[in-house]
Amino acid sequence: MILVLLFGLFACNTKNADTNAMQKQIDSLKNELSQVYKPGFGFLMTNIQAHHAKLWFAGVNKNWKLAQFEIKELKEISDEIQKYQKQREETKLMDMIEPALTDLSRAVENKNLTGFKKSFTDLTIACNDCHKLTDFEYNIVKVPQNLEFSNQEFKVP
Repeated sequence: MILVLLFGLFACNTKNADTNAMQKQIDSLKNELSQVYKPGFGFLMTNIQAHHAKLWFAGVNKNWKLAQFEIKELKEISDEIQKYQKQREETKLMDMIEPALTDLSRAVENKNLTGFKKSFTDLTIACNDCHKLTDFEYNIVKVPQNLEFSNQEFKVP
């Protein structure tokens, strides 16, 4: 009987030590996770702005493969915003750009320059509408006029 009690006490102490060791590991991992880089909303929006411009120049130059790639990039960044910035009010409105992106994809797939320009304008308007709804009305997006990316060829090779 005494052996059973001693075994029980030893087992409890071992379990308690294991629990403490596990809790220390959990705390350490939580600390490490809190230090992991998470892209900020502004960083992600700047990437959207860059791909928005590149999409325009790809489309008006009828570089349909590049235009489709840039649409894919815009969708990926939108997904990243949903993943990393889901607590932001602005994130909840990101779906506003989906109809324009769908129309853009269709225009690019059909190699329809007129449809592309209209859908691109709709995308730009959707961006500005979102900015207005989230009190960033001073951040106005427009159809690009100047080629900011002079180190990339937008014409079809």
